[in-house]
Amino acid sequence: MTNLNIPVGVSDFSQIRENGYYYVDKTGLISELLKKSTANVTLITRPRRFGKTLAMSMLEHFFDIRHDNHSLFQDLEISHESAICQTWMNQRPTLFITFKDVDGITFDSAFDMLKFVISQICIEYSYLEQSDAVSDAYKEIFKRLKNQTASATDVKGSILILMKMMQAYYGKTVILLLDEYDVPVAKASSNGYYQEMLEIMKAMMSTSLKDNSSLCFAVVTGCLKIAKESIFTGTNNFVSDTITDSRLNEYFGFTQNDVNQILKESNTAEYSDEIKAWYDGYHFGCFDVYCPWDVMNYLRDLQHNLSMKPESYWKNTSDNAIIRSFIDYAGSSITMKLEKLLSGGYIFQKIEENLTYDYLHSSEDNLWSILYLTGYLTRVREMDIQETIPDGTTALMIPNREIKDIFESTIIKWFNESTKHWNRTELFHAVWDGNSDRMTDEMNKLLRKTISYHDYREDFYHAFLAGIFTGAGYVVESNKEHGEGRSDVIVYDSENGQLALFEVKYSSTLDQMKQSCQKALAQIDEKMYAKEFEDSYDKILCYGIAFFKKRCLVYLKD
Repeated sequence: MTNLNIPVGVSDFSQIRENGYYYVDKTGLISELLKKSTANVTLITRPRRFGKTLAMSMLEHFFDIRHDNHSLFQDLEISHESAICQTWMNQRPTLFITFKDVDGITFDSAFDMLKFVISQICIEYSYLEQSDAVSDAYKEIFKRLKNQTASATDVKGSILILMKMMQAYYGKTVILLLDEYDVPVAKASSNGYYQEMLEIMKAMMSTSLKDNSSLCFAVVTGCLKIAKESIFTGTNNFVSDTITDSRLNEYFGFTQNDVNQILKESNTAEYSDEIKAWYDGYHFGCFDVYCPWDVMNYLRDLQHNLSMKPESYWKNTSDNAIIRSFIDYAGSSITMKLEKLLSGGYIFQKIEENLTYDYLHSSEDNLWSILYLTGYLTRVREMDIQETIPDGTTALMIPNREIKDIFESTIIKWFNESTKHWNRTELFHAVWDGNSDRMTDEMNKLLRKTISYHDYREDFYHAFLAGIFTGAGYVVESNKEHGEGRSDVIVYDSENGQLALFEVKYSSTLDQMKQSCQKALAQIDEKMYAKEFEDSYDKILCYGIAFFKKRCLVYLKD
């Protein structure tokens, strides 16, 4: 393997270029924005970890009048666009602000963080205070912003004030780059101060983007397209570029050509199938896209260990709370659709792109829309659909193995927490009474509450069975070596000197369940799973359990 200097977690364009990090050339985005867009404001929405912040940093370094960055762009795609480079490279005052760190449990703490972010920008532009071209009134507000003593009104107009001062200083209109614009309101929605934060952000956007004579053009990025009337009210000449209606797809995420080139240069082509299965599968517009964060993380790990298996790097960057809230909301309709997705199928669903965070959980359609827009689901290509797509709907699927792993681990956690609140008293009585018929009834009731995954493989049922007893005062062992093999699940009730041993079988048909139960009991005998417990426990109950989808049958060993 050829080692590459892989920039995992580095989103500053100059740092990547100056330190010789591997860079997948996305500078064609510059010409796309300049040549084909007459919009004053372009909103670009993509899931997290698809290169939005790096793209915005690249734009900043290209346009910012404070620098001469020709060397950073040498030999990149944009360097061959001589007319664009001559007219635009480092020729415009450029204001780049990222809101990714604006977070807090309360509105006051989040607002303080917002003031800190604005303060850091002001410190960077402190030289504006010394200019005679800037009015004293603007300087007074600027000073309060810089010292974090600004009022809410000052903060609402902070971006406009900065742009007015920059225009006065340079004599040119300003390019505005706002990264992760929706993070403050998303965090506010999660923590209960949505309306307060929305008021601030809406005013910041309105004053800087609507009828602002200091604006050359603006690029705004985020995960979701918040309804225009909610945050971009009155913004003129506004266009959006989303995963469903896009012309910029190849600039966010890695295309197949990008990945082929990376594998070629790193001499890792033999890993292409695994990388594709785990990190590809996103269908944005007419492009199939890989998640760049995952590809780079995996290649970095391969450089240290060639036997490294793919893993879910994405889930470590978030708590994936949206999936958990979705499962908590789950009714029978959602459960059936989730099970279809987890078995590799697709569903038809209405997608709403213009959302407001305060109504995200107001309907099932909104929940599916969020999963799609944030990258947990993707659109199925029409060529892969054998049936007619209902009007007004989109075919959705889980994009890859990584996201399926996130769904499954979230469901396991949900199940383990939920079972603690389910009434299992009758089931426990049936187990210790040796009542296999009543066990069958109670197990079937619990099975109907679950969300199935793993295509109904036996390990799903092992987890299901172990989860029922875990946290109920019992010691539970799963797949431990006993006798001459490994029994599936053992439940110890040491206080009462009793033990229940379960052997689990999955039946391929409903009619085979009885046979599967008998086979399970025969295996318990043949492997002598219970032998070692005979001297320690007064009562040993051995059960053969057969599962078929959400059906269960329990036999007790005589």
